[in-house]
Amino acid sequence: MNYLIVRRLSTQLKLAQIPKRKWKSVVGLEVHAQVSSASKLFSGSGTSFGAALNTSVAFFDASIPGTLPVLNRKCVESGIKTALALGCQVNEVSMFDRKHYFYADLPNGYQITQQRAALANNGKMSFPVITPGKKVYYKSVQLLQLQLEQDSGKSLHDEQLKRSLVDLNRAGLPLMELVFAPDLETGEEAASLVKELMLILRRLQTCSCKMEEGALRVDANISIHQEGDPLGVRTEVKNIGSVRSISQAITYEIHRQLDTVAEGGAITNETRSWDAENRRTVAMRDKEVLQDYRFMPEPNLPPLHLNLKPGSKSTEELVSVAALSEEIPELPEDTRQRLVEQYQLNAETAIILVNEPILLAYFVNITRDLSEVPTKVTSNFLINDLLTYCHKSNLNVEDCSITANDLKSIVKGLHTEQINLQAARQLIQLLHTSPTAKVKELIEQHSLEQICDLETIEAYCQQAIVNQPKAVQQYHKGKAKALFAIVGEVAKISGQKANMKSVVACLEQMLNSAKK
Repeated sequence: MNYLIVRRLSTQLKLAQIPKRKWKSVVGLEVHAQVSSASKLFSGSGTSFGAALNTSVAFFDASIPGTLPVLNRKCVESGIKTALALGCQVNEVSMFDRKHYFYADLPNGYQITQQRAALANNGKMSFPVITPGKKVYYKSVQLLQLQLEQDSGKSLHDEQLKRSLVDLNRAGLPLMELVFAPDLETGEEAASLVKELMLILRRLQTCSCKMEEGALRVDANISIHQEGDPLGVRTEVKNIGSVRSISQAITYEIHRQLDTVAEGGAITNETRSWDAENRRTVAMRDKEVLQDYRFMPEPNLPPLHLNLKPGSKSTEELVSVAALSEEIPELPEDTRQRLVEQYQLNAETAIILVNEPILLAYFVNITRDLSEVPTKVTSNFLINDLLTYCHKSNLNVEDCSITANDLKSIVKGLHTEQINLQAARQLIQLLHTSPTAKVKELIEQHSLEQICDLETIEAYCQQAIVNQPKAVQQYHKGKAKALFAIVGEVAKISGQKANMKSVVACLEQMLNSAKK
C-alpha cells in the first residue's frame, strides 16, 4: 500500500480521537504575472527571456545614482485590462511605494510596488473545478488587490567555486501581483484557479504565462482549523513553478499540518518551498519576527491618474479605462457558455476544450468546414483520442506534429466510415512521427481502410461464432452481454478493421435466426 495512503489513514485515526468537529483547510494565493511588454516597468531595457547575462540592464535597473524611473504606459494598460476582465474596481488614483528589504540581487535595496493604493481592488473570479472523479463544480474567489511592481534580479550560485554571481536581466521586469482572498479549500481548487487565470491572461495577451520561464509564479498560504474556530496559523509555500505542483504542494502541506496536529504538535508560521522531486514541502525560514519593510511613498513617481469617465478616449496624458474596456475579448467562461448553446456540448466537454486553446481552435475549424459531421463526433475524437494520446506521450497538444487539415481528414473519414476509431488512433501516432505524410497515403500504406463489404463481414461473423461457442451458448440463454465477446473475436479476425456497426447487426441476425 502507498506510503502516503497509510500515513493519511494513520492521521485520520489520530484526528478521530480529538473532540469531534470537522477539520477545514483554508488556502489563499498570491500570483505574480510578468506583463507582456518589450521593455521593463521603469526603464527601456529589453525583457527577452534567455538573453545573455546582464545584457538587458539599463542604468536605472543597476541603481546608478542620478537615474530616475519612467512608468511604462503599456504595463499600466495591461494591468487595467486584466483588472477589468477579473471584475475589479479600477482606482482613479493609485500610488507607488518603496518596499525596503535586502536581497543581493536587488540593487536599490527596495522594490517599487503599490502596497497602499493599488491599481485595482475588489475583483471576483468564478471558475470550474474538475475533481479526480470527473465531477464538475464552480468555485468563486475574491481578488483583493491587483498591483504593479518591479521584479528583482537573479542570484547564480557556483557550488564548486563557492561564490555567487548576480544577473540583473530580470531586475525591473514588470509584474502584476494578484492577491486572492483565502476562499479556497483544496489543492485542486487552487490549481483550477490558476488554470483559469492563465486562460484569461493569454486571451488578453497581458502575460505569456510560461511558468517554465518564470513568467507566472504562485505563492500559497495554507492553514487548517476546526469548524467554528478562528483560522489557524498559516504557512506560505513560495514560488510554485507549475500547475501540477500547485495541486500537489498544497495537498501535501494540508496533510502535513493535519499530521502535526494529530501528533500533538503545533503549526509554525513559516515559509516553505516545494521539493518537486521528492513531492514534499521543505522549511526555508520562520516568520516569527515580523519584517519591517519600511513602506514609504516613491518620491520619484507622481500618483497615477486614470480617466474613469464612460465613453472617454485615451490621450497622451491620461489612459481611459472605458476605451480599454472595449478591447476586452471573449473570456473563457463566455466561450464555455457559447459552446454549450451553439454546439450542444455538455459542460465538461466545453471546459476541457476551453482549457486547451489549440484543441478549441481545432474544434471550431473542423465544425466550420465539416458542418455535416455531428459536433459530438469531433469533440469526442479530439478529447478522447488526440488529447489522450498527447497525455500518454507526455506531449503538449501544441507540440504534437499534426495539422488542423490532418485532423479534419481523420474526422471526415470517421464520419463517412472510411476508417474506424482504431484506425483513427493509429493515424494520430503515424502523423506525429511522420509530419509530412498525408492521411490518404497513410491509410493506403498501412491498409487502414474500414471493411464494410457485407459478404466479408458475414464470413468474419461465421468464423467468430465457430471460435466462441461458449459466448454463443450464453447469448442464446439470454445473456445479451455475451455478444461483446463475439464482436471482439470479429475485431481480432479482421485486424480491427471491420465496421463494428455492421458486425453487430450481422451477428444479431445470425444468432437470433439460429435461436429460432
